[in-house]
Amino acid sequence: MFKKGVTLRGIEVFEALASSGSVAQAAAATGLSQPAVSQQMTNLETAIGAALIDHGRRPMRLTQAGESFLRHASAALTQLRLAQSELTVMDLANLSDLSLGVIDDFDNDLTPRLATILADSMAGCRFRMITDGSKDLIQAVQDKALHIAIAATSGDAKSGLIELPLARDPFIIVTPHDFAGSPANLLAGDSKLPFLKYEADQMIADQINNHLTRRNIILSSQFEIGSHLALMAMVARGIGWAITTPFGFGRAQRFHDALKAHALPPPAVSRQISLFAGADWTGPVPQNIAATMRQLLQAHMIAPTLAQMPWLSGSFHTLDV
Repeated sequence: MFKKGVTLRGIEVFEALASSGSVAQAAAATGLSQPAVSQQMTNLETAIGAALIDHGRRPMRLTQAGESFLRHASAALTQLRLAQSELTVMDLANLSDLSLGVIDDFDNDLTPRLATILADSMAGCRFRMITDGSKDLIQAVQDKALHIAIAATSGDAKSGLIELPLARDPFIIVTPHDFAGSPANLLAGDSKLPFLKYEADQMIADQINNHLTRRNIILSSQFEIGSHLALMAMVARGIGWAITTPFGFGRAQRFHDALKAHALPPPAVSRQISLFAGADWTGPVPQNIAATMRQLLQAHMIAPTLAQMPWLSGSFHTLDV
């Protein structure tokens, strides 16, 4: 049993504050006011009977007791978030066959989680899951080679498909960590650091190129890279800079110490991640899978990213239908 004063909200606030070291950033990540964050921490520390954060330092740092509590609290929150996701998918038991495609942005973390949740819900169902680029996945659903796809969309209507929005994924600039210039310098071509592009036939490359063209920005590049992970690895090595999204940046967690993320100068632009299904679906399966995916995105990618980069809070979020 929790001690009086230990609440799930308080633990979530503590996790956000431990990650950012800032009340303002923790407030942005949790959707609370700064006074509410401070009050949640006061209540939690009083209930625990120990100081969890050294409030006299800027940025704030964990005490020894706080470091110990964080290990257990983070593990508990992860399990609770996963349990919440698993409970969303309710009505898949009667399916005899399901084929699902997911963009490779998520294949290092979310796709295995989604596959496990769906497999547990579909006794006796023949289940096939693939990863691919957005263009090919959407075309496969239109050609009836896949039942459902989770992919980025260019914003145009897709004939014969149901589209369920999942998340807004804004474009950002990523540089080596020691880069001392500004994003505006990079877009103006005033930096010796070269631009690294996505491979030209990818949807994300089209979206970035369209944005740059609308702003009359011309950036030549020696490199075209087809993988988020490879692109971020090159930036981490100091080879150049790139335009990507928080989901793309999140794939490269192993390189984050060597990377720095920046807001893309206005006007802001983003891509949308959606679930696509054939228009002949009559049951709730697409909606159930979409709801599960939103929860997985929020728990495992969006919330941790906002704790580190609260300036994304207005543009990086899940989307309801």
